[in-house]
Amino acid sequence: MDADVLHRRACSHDECVPPDLVDRLLALGHTEVVRGLAVAEDGDWFCARAWARLLAGRGELDEAVAVLAPYVGTGWWPAAEEAARLLDAGGRAEEAIALVRPFAAEERVALRDLALLLARHGQGEEAYELLVPHLTDWLAAEALVDVGVGLGRGDEVAALLEARLAPGNVCPRCGSPECPGSSVEPFNAASLLASVREKEGRTDEAIAVLRSYDFTVVNNRDPLAELLVRHDRLDELRAYVAGEGPWEAARQLAEALEARGDVAGAVDAYRGHDEEDRWHTSFLLAQLLARHGRGAEGIEVLRVLGSAEDWIVDALCELFAAEGRAEEGLAHLDALKARRGQEEWELFRLRGPLMAACGRLDEALAEALAHPEGGGPYALQWPARLLVEAGRPEEAVALLDTDRLEHRRVLGPLLMDLGRVEEAVTLLRTPRPQVPPPQPIAYSDCPPF
Repeated sequence: MDADVLHRRACSHDECVPPDLVDRLLALGHTEVVRGLAVAEDGDWFCARAWARLLAGRGELDEAVAVLAPYVGTGWWPAAEEAARLLDAGGRAEEAIALVRPFAAEERVALRDLALLLARHGQGEEAYELLVPHLTDWLAAEALVDVGVGLGRGDEVAALLEARLAPGNVCPRCGSPECPGSSVEPFNAASLLASVREKEGRTDEAIAVLRSYDFTVVNNRDPLAELLVRHDRLDELRAYVAGEGPWEAARQLAEALEARGDVAGAVDAYRGHDEEDRWHTSFLLAQLLARHGRGAEGIEVLRVLGSAEDWIVDALCELFAAEGRAEEGLAHLDALKARRGQEEWELFRLRGPLMAACGRLDEALAEALAHPEGGGPYALQWPARLLVEAGRPEEAVALLDTDRLEHRRVLGPLLMDLGRVEEAVTLLRTPRPQVPPPQPIAYSDCPPF
């Protein structure tokens, strides 16, 4: 085993059995296949992880750790992280700490995990001292908040974060205050400062922090909106959304109201915000309406956008099909094509499900295969999925090419469903052909560059 190879395979889900298909193998009763791949000389990481978890769940922790040992022995951090997690959950915290500690000097995630392990097991002061020098790393800073508040040192952590938010900080990379990189580090300092105050039970101060400092919205989650939802301060959230709040805040208000059964209020949250970010809020509103049996209204919300963005048109076509109005969906695509004078593959592929819903599956397949881009690397996956949905998986397998690497993720589960497990596993684990790296390009300061 080689750490670089393990990392590449795990990141790309290539040359291995991906985790969702490992779960499928176990669900189908193919435990020996998973075990065999887990302990093979050229082991399969996702099989090893699943098998180790299964063993640990049975109380066979030593056996689970032994399965992971060859992977940990390569020096690959994710394997050590998983082994440490199993050890900690199994009541062997000291072993988990000893396993993680050597990685902490090089791996920021390992540093975070080591600190949290130490804090959970009575060594919070060591964890605190470990994290403070890495305050500009947002991951370490998040852990420092948890550790510091747990030790009763929340005010110290808050002071450190306030210093990072003060104007005039230098770039943490080059040391210059003039560098464009001299923005706040860690980027989530304001959110973390608010988190300190919230964890201490000082909710009003936490809200004031987020109203006073600029903060970053991450993964479409607005920190101020989330804080107000957690403390059931929806009137304040409504005022925030109606004022300067971004569309992400409107989304969180709508989600909170929907969870409370106030669908009308959730709809109003989106409708009152759609002019500022119409595509996002209209998409979310259409999905909300469809969830509550109002798909026809959702169609109109998206149709009035007149958008040719494929993600908007995709959602609209799905609603047309779900409402039994596939012919209208096809007419909408025809109108877009006429307006634009062309139809890219991203929009053309949306015709297939609509035509299939109209009982024109074979026609849809023929058109897809005849399209100029129908033979592209990923194009055949769409007609293959239509065949699967129509209950014709053998034809889907025949349509896809086992020699084409990009077809593996579609072919793998298909072959498993047809009982051809060994063939599926072999296909998924087949190495990619080695491609030589590109030749370096010589530097020149004269045209042509």
